[in-house]
Amino acid sequence: MTDPRRYTPAAARNRQPILEVLQEALPERARVLELASGSGEHAVHCATAMPGWMWQPSDPTPGALASIAAWRDQAGLANLAEPLRLDATAADTWPAGPFEAIVAINLIHISPWAVTEALMARAGERLVRGGVLCLYGPYRRGADHTAPSNAAFDADLRRRDPRWGVRDLTRVVAEAEGHGLRLQATVEMPANNLGVLFVRD
Repeated sequence: MTDPRRYTPAAARNRQPILEVLQEALPERARVLELASGSGEHAVHCATAMPGWMWQPSDPTPGALASIAAWRDQAGLANLAEPLRLDATAADTWPAGPFEAIVAINLIHISPWAVTEALMARAGERLVRGGVLCLYGPYRRGADHTAPSNAAFDADLRRRDPRWGVRDLTRVVAEAEGHGLRLQATVEMPANNLGVLFVRD
């Protein structure tokens, strides 16, 4: 039988730095919703390291959901929930919450801007007061990319889908603020990425 688990080199590189950012930002006990969980490797890594976090993975695609489920079955973690099929732009697919944290890794640049709008709106509704929205990925600062590799990545994304692209951090922050989410910190991360943390006021 074919193993449905997916392996991603990026997850192997960034899962520990992402975990460390979350450990700084979250209490030892927290309900966490992860969007676009992809392979499921981040979910297993974080749930293993922090048994007090109740981690809810999700994804809109069947292949990813199968991978997440297979990783979960292998890990046997009581604090890692079955993956949900969640389309960020479909409000009825979101769990009610509330959550202490919502996590989106490499999502908003590989999706239409409507996904960012929906993410901010739902985070404003479903995070507890003081809850954290954590984004990870590449960003622009105005017209300027943070590295030549990000400029090339942006061009490649836009060739693949004109609705995709490395987002202007200022625009992302403005969208978040419109839903009661205040920028708390930006953290330099591997491969010219940023960890961007918002807090629900």
